[in-house]
Amino acid sequence: MELLQKLCSIAAPSGNEAPMKKFILDYLNENMSNFKVKPIVISDGIQDCLILKFGKPKTAVFAHLDSIGFTVRYDKELVKIGGPKSYDGIKLVGKDSIGEIETEIYNYEDDHGNNHIEYLLDREIDRATELTFKPNWREDDQFIQCCYMDNRLGVWNALEIAKTLENGIICFSTYEEIGGGSVGFLGKYIYEKWGVNQALISDITWVTKGIKHGEGVVISRRDSGLPRRSYVDRIIEIADKSNIPYQIEVESTGGSDGNQLQKSPYPFDWCFIGAPEDFVHSPDEKVHKNDVKHMVELYQLLMQKL
Repeated sequence: MELLQKLCSIAAPSGNEAPMKKFILDYLNENMSNFKVKPIVISDGIQDCLILKFGKPKTAVFAHLDSIGFTVRYDKELVKIGGPKSYDGIKLVGKDSIGEIETEIYNYEDDHGNNHIEYLLDREIDRATELTFKPNWREDDQFIQCCYMDNRLGVWNALEIAKTLENGIICFSTYEEIGGGSVGFLGKYIYEKWGVNQALISDITWVTKGIKHGEGVVISRRDSGLPRRSYVDRIIEIADKSNIPYQIEVESTGGSDGNQLQKSPYPFDWCFIGAPEDFVHSPDEKVHKNDVKHMVELYQLLMQKL
């Protein structure tokens, strides 16, 4: 889990995914020679996204690079990037023109009943500085807990798949935490260049009354998006024959890169598959190691069978 821990320590909120892109490119340069198939790496002309093309692809894995965070506004006020938790005492880190920053969140209500989020520090931070959760990695025999499992776990899963992938595509996307923005041109690229029109979304989902820690990787039937039933049926049939533990999710809210594929002008089938997580969008995101293991196993199988 050393690689996952490193990924969780990288500050790369939506709009500034460049540090994650650089990390992955460096990782590929150091490790790609050990992959079963050396991929073609496309990094130019697609902003902070990356595309890895292996062999003769039929299916693409999408994993978003960005995470949630905060932007410094005026008078110590913070503006959310995406939907992070923002209760008092959360530790934040960043860097501005003066130097490294470590601060914490403070909430208050003004005389007009308006809620405000501020940082506590004995100086003002440069406007537009990004602040992110301070990483605190915790691991035991069953669980891993840290900020930014969403979506560093999805990225880690994609890099694990890459080691043995013979035919397929991995797309590392951006802007997911603020509603998307890159999946459209990534989908266009892989559809027009290689005819790929089916995808798996490598991300995390929620622990709920119907989805539990340690009971398997989650295959989502729907969230706010509604994938084509026949495609998800094929995935479930493959999973059933494999004996890999899985759980079926049915939600009315939430979303992923799959929503953006569905809204694109291209005929993409897609399915969200990921490990369930507790304490989502907080410094304490928590996943079960067995669910993570089964996530990788199912992705490896699906990339062969679909």
